Amino acid sequence: MSYQNNVFKFLFSMEDHLLQIKHAERIRNFWKGIGVLIVCTILLYGLMAYIGMGTAILSPNIAKLNPLEYEQQKFWFMVGRMGYAALFAGLVLFVPSLFYYAVTGIPYRKIVMMQQVVLLVMLVERLTWIPLAMWNGLDWYVSPLSFGIIASYLTEHVYFTYFFGMISLFQIWIIGFQVKYLGFFCEIKKLWLWLMVIGLHVFYWAMASVLAFADQYLLNGWFH
Repeated sequence: MSYQNNVFKFLFSMEDHLLQIKHAERIRNFWKGIGVLIVCTILLYGLMAYIGMGTAILSPNIAKLNPLEYEQQKFWFMVGRMGYAALFAGLVLFVPSLFYYAVTGIPYRKIVMMQQVVLLVMLVERLTWIPLAMWNGLDWYVSPLSFGIIASYLTEHVYFTYFFGMISLFQIWIIGFQVKYLGFFCEIKKLWLWLMVIGLHVFYWAMASVLAFADQYLLNGWFH
């Protein structure tokens, strides 16, 4: 039995797709689905950079630059964000899959299928950041769909705002989905699955917050 990979249809009939994937001996269009998601990630991050999201670091330097120099810096910033997007997509798809494969023994490709859904939902989350930034001037870490906006009122430490900004309604849905998906394919108790998945996400949020915190200083050194 073969399964036709279509991550976009997966969300609308999850139970049917889970059953098909479980019994599938071959997954068709596996790499095509990965390629489409990576391209979508690159284009989305390129769009976000093009409309100015994340370019606040360039603002203090605008007065010192002529229009051509500013557009050059903005162009290289956009190229950098698109390169980061490709790396980000690869990490989301393949690194957690290796961990879950080692722990559960579920076939690696079937776990990557799970991570394709995860990446798609993360892209939808980033789409919500665009209107928030354009119309409300809100950065991703103070999205009303995350706990970052609450943390920003409780502490002035940027790291904790970043960390809690990572915890959003989308991330909570992803955790529940991963537990359900992995539980469908393996015999591990649900409690251990919850602890494993949440623990991995907390580690990811902590590391991503460190990178976001350091990013402002790295970019500052590059563009100034």
